[in-house]
Amino acid sequence: MAPADDKNALLQQLHIDRTTPERRGIPRAWWLGGAALLVVLAAVLAAVWLLRGGPSVAVQVASAEPPAQGGAGTAVLQATGYVTARREATVSTQITGTLTQVLIEEGDHVQQGQIVARLEDTAQRAALAQAQAQLQAAQATLIQFQAQIAQAKRDLVRNQDLVGRHLVSQQALETASTQVETLDAQVETQKRQVKLAEAGVEAARVQLSYTVVHAPFTGVIIAKAAQAGEIVSPISAGGGFTRTGVGTIVDMDSLEIEVDVNEAYIHRVQPDQKAQAVLDAYPDWTIPAHVIAIIPTADRSKATVKVRVGIDQKDPRVLPDMGVRVSFLEEAPQAGGAAPVLKGLLVPASAVVQRAGKNVVFVVDGERARERAVTPGETLGDLRLVEGLERGTRVVRTPPADLQDGARVVVHTS
Repeated sequence: MAPADDKNALLQQLHIDRTTPERRGIPRAWWLGGAALLVVLAAVLAAVWLLRGGPSVAVQVASAEPPAQGGAGTAVLQATGYVTARREATVSTQITGTLTQVLIEEGDHVQQGQIVARLEDTAQRAALAQAQAQLQAAQATLIQFQAQIAQAKRDLVRNQDLVGRHLVSQQALETASTQVETLDAQVETQKRQVKLAEAGVEAARVQLSYTVVHAPFTGVIIAKAAQAGEIVSPISAGGGFTRTGVGTIVDMDSLEIEVDVNEAYIHRVQPDQKAQAVLDAYPDWTIPAHVIAIIPTADRSKATVKVRVGIDQKDPRVLPDMGVRVSFLEEAPQAGGAAPVLKGLLVPASAVVQRAGKNVVFVVDGERARERAVTPGETLGDLRLVEGLERGTRVVRTPPADLQDGARVVVHTS
């Protein structure tokens, strides 16, 4: 065969036949079907998301309540705040030790001086016994010296008589006199040693008393911070395993209200001014109150002034840290005068916003926020009178700018 024919044969073997291509892998129809299925799933998820109202918005709410009026006078200002206790203490020990007994539980009523906990006191009792033994030894030595000086004084009297009769020398008299003076000094020194030992006993008793924890005042236990077997210390040990308190006591008779009043309206509040308080937990219960004091400083970050309000009617339903709304009252008008009637319900001033040129609030209806048109009225501190709502309606305190009608919301309490 000629060399040219050989080359042509080789070239024919290397030729790729494209008339019957071989298909491998996943068929094209399968790819198209999978893509279509993904599009359908995405559409279904988007529809569900839209039907559920989109993501939830975290909001804080307040109840629409009527203003206080009539009776003792008309409300000239309203503010919100919290019930606080003027006497509240976390009881701890004065020494570091291991708790053997914790005699309190949350909600217990305790009296001043009542025992609330005990520490391991073996070391303190041993120290007291040692101090008492040292006191007894010092007292015994004092008795010995007192007996010796009594004998020395009798010897001195005899020597003085013998010297007068020239039966002993003057030196013997001087020796007896020196002995009396020496023993007298020893007696005085020993008396001081007895006092020192007595002080040691008293110190040991004080240390032993530190192992018993007493209630500093009459009140109610609101928190139990330690259990028997734990180490408690008046200072932090830094390791995380040492408690710094046994429990927290609140004097319920010291409860009062603290509110923040906008500094632009603080001139409407005066010491001893009559007021009314309404707890968020009991909106239908009006508590008589009065202004105790206006704290003489302002919070520049909030532009508010703190006001202390006393509760005139003590009641076990009033608890520390409860939310409360306070209405500051003006004096009732003289006979023949007509007190202005405040119309509408009070809501936070920040709850009234503009939407499409209208004044609206967002009402919480289940899990959704509903836009509700209102007619705003007078502003009383950080609250505002509005018409168009029913009493007790929950409104969003500060609606976000993008909050829409029907949006899902989650109510946060803090």
